[in-house]
Amino acid sequence: MISRRHWLYGMGLLAGTATQAARAADTAASAEPDTKSEPQPAHLELSQYEPKSMLHVHESRVERSKFPLMDFHTRISVSTKSENGVELAPDREYLGAPQELIAVMERKNIRAMVNLTGGYDNGLAETVTKYDRAYPGRFYTFTEPAYSRLKEVDYPKLQAQAIERAHRNGARGLKILKTLGLYLRENITSGTLVKVDDPRFDPMWDACGQLKIPVAIHVSDPIAFFTPTDRFNERYEELNNHPDW
Repeated sequence: MISRRHWLYGMGLLAGTATQAARAADTAASAEPDTKSEPQPAHLELSQYEPKSMLHVHESRVERSKFPLMDFHTRISVSTKSENGVELAPDREYLGAPQELIAVMERKNIRAMVNLTGGYDNGLAETVTKYDRAYPGRFYTFTEPAYSRLKEVDYPKLQAQAIERAHRNGARGLKILKTLGLYLRENITSGTLVKVDDPRFDPMWDACGQLKIPVAIHVSDPIAFFTPTDRFNERYEELNNHPDW
């Protein structure tokens, strides 16, 4: 027969054991994250990624250049028709009216702007008239090759003549965009890629040399542009936004 003293002792021991077990369970539960109550971060698309720099440095905004300057790399006009990175028409559309650009240039103390994409043939002549001749000393226009005529049998001669004609019409130089090397193909927009040192352009280079006009050429792109666009590519964000690059 169990005495009352032994019975109470046993009940206390059981109660103490139960209390310790409950405390241990509470401790274990608090150590584990409550995945049900805490909201999980949503998947972030790369296009929505807008990192804010944690670097805090002094910022100086220069609203006007101390000395008159020349902006050598501008693109004021573009072809009205392009396909797969190749301009197919000499006609131009303009990204800024002369008066609008002059107003900005006056505020920023920009003496002159060089328009590298002046086009060719009648488009070039129109651009020079609209900018260079209307505002002498403020705009300088470069011509571009007529890639749309590449398949013509006498293209090398025609292109050299186009450079001479462009020079007479007021072109101050020749601009070679990355069209040559990345986009121009044997069938203009399709077929085998035309190499930069293609001999069909030799007469054009000779014409520039004889006329002593400068050639501005896009000579390279980052190595990452020529490797797979995957998670290892350091330019992934850029190439993801511009896959044609």
